[in-house]
Amino acid sequence: MCANTIPELHDTSHITYEGLLEGNKEFVANTLKIDPHYFDKLANGQTPPVLWIGCADSRVPANQITRTMPGEIFVHRNIANMVIHTDMNMLSVLDYAVNVLKVRHVIVTGHYGCGGVLAAMGNSSVGIIDNWLRHIKDVYRLHAEELIAIEDEKKRGDRLVELNVFENVGNLCKTSIVQNAWKKGQDLSVHGWVYAINTGLITDLKISQNSNSNLENVFKFVL
Repeated sequence: MCANTIPELHDTSHITYEGLLEGNKEFVANTLKIDPHYFDKLANGQTPPVLWIGCADSRVPANQITRTMPGEIFVHRNIANMVIHTDMNMLSVLDYAVNVLKVRHVIVTGHYGCGGVLAAMGNSSVGIIDNWLRHIKDVYRLHAEELIAIEDEKKRGDRLVELNVFENVGNLCKTSIVQNAWKKGQDLSVHGWVYAINTGLITDLKISQNSNSNLENVFKFVL
């Protein structure tokens, strides 16, 4: 298949195990043609200014949709871009990004039509992930009055996607990791975005935070 050919959408028949390895070789060869020292420079270390907390959905690749290169965005992905205070995986990534890499921006990025969010709106059991989706159901509970008033199910789902990002931005701000960075005067902002798969465009929800001043007192740490 020609490297510039875009396969038919949803057609994954061209993806094979062996093809992935061949694709890697093509990627290396094409990159070295442009910059013979590219991988040597990349191996020297990373100083990404951004931590991206996004959904694991295969249609939302952080680098591709922001037109950034390897080394420019530190990425953590899970089902429905959740920030859960008992999730040691997420906390470890956050701690490393903030305290070692010194990122300047942490961005929670949801996407419209998120399967995890839509599943949380329903009553069907889908397996062990039910325990994870429970956190999204809590977001629904917090905003039930607004959501129930939205009669169109798709619009209700889209709004829950936005509210889920809003709550998880708040969850980031409530961590001792982020609050300690602010206390030390570190240049760190937390943001919330939503990506539309059907247009490819990102919407900034305008909920950026760079201090704990907007948190309820019960969530503010004395550090």
